[in-house]
Amino acid sequence: MDALRELDAKVKRPANVFAYVFGSISTIIMGVGMSLVMTDIGATVGISDSMLPGIIIGIAGMFMAIINYPIYKRILGARRKKFADKIIAISDKIMKD
Repeated sequence: MDALRELDAKVKRPANVFAYVFGSISTIIMGVGMSLVMTDIGATVGISDSMLPGIIIGIAGMFMAIINYPIYKRILGARRKKFADKIIAISDKIMKD
């Protein structure tokens, strides 16, 4: 049973790491866009009219956040497909014992 848990973690870990990192980056990008729109940080940085760049950056961050889950599912599916034979072999061995 321990081998099955280890293999399951080996399958899920890369997808989880990607989802957390990509999600965090997309959230930061979306937050930068919101900050440009809602505050005067743009003027401090040197952008005279920060509304349009803020909206564009915010939408880019939202798009990244939206596509995070489908990419996660694709990575997870590929990893499961790669390790399917090993998982089935270990679970069959467990079921026989």
